[in-house]
Amino acid sequence: MKLPPARRALVASVFAALAIAPTIAPVPAHAQFGGIVYDPTNYAQNVLTAARSLQQINNQIQQIQNQATSLINQARNLASLPFSSLQQLQQQVQRTQQLLGEAQRIAYDVQNVQEAFTDRYKGAALTGDHARMVSNANARWEDSVGAFEDALRVQAGVVGNIEGARTTMDGLVSASQSATGALQATQAGNQLLALQSQQLADLTAAVAAQGRAQALQSARQAAEEAEGRERFRRFMGN
Repeated sequence: MKLPPARRALVASVFAALAIAPTIAPVPAHAQFGGIVYDPTNYAQNVLTAARSLQQINNQIQQIQNQATSLINQARNLASLPFSSLQQLQQQVQRTQQLLGEAQRIAYDVQNVQEAFTDRYKGAALTGDHARMVSNANARWEDSVGAFEDALRVQAGVVGNIEGARTTMDGLVSASQSATGALQATQAGNQLLALQSQQLADLTAAVAAQGRAQALQSARQAAEEAEGRERFRRFMGN
């Protein structure tokens, strides 16, 4: 059977195409998008790597923030307290010491006390002639009067320090409440202890001055009794 010319040309072109097809390498469908090659596996790995890198960066940022916070806290803990009451407390203690140092006649000194008692309160001081007895009696009276005056002066100085102590305490309490770090809180506490020490020093001074006055008064009375017995003995002997 003889085919028409047009059909023979169509069959020839089909066979030609089938003969050329095996020589062309197949290309995956996903590999051609306008000339861009797309690999799903490689893309997934790249996304995972980017996510891990981002997480590491976030962790580093958090570490830096934590270190910065730690440094800020350390700086606060090392900051000194802006309020200091040391000079004021020292001045109050010095005023009290000055009052004690101005003690009349018999000072707060062991040797001075011993010499005064040897001269006026015992032994030969009570058995001398009439003129010496009168002189020693007047000296003992002056010792007692001076001691009571000294006690009152010290007590007045201690009372005068109360207002300064109140002002200092207010400043220290305010400073301790606004302390921003451990060092400031510790320094405020130390200064409060120093204030208590100053008040104890004032109390000790007041007690010492009062005790001194009472001791000299008692010594004077004892000396007068001993002197009276000596006078009576001399009167009876005569």
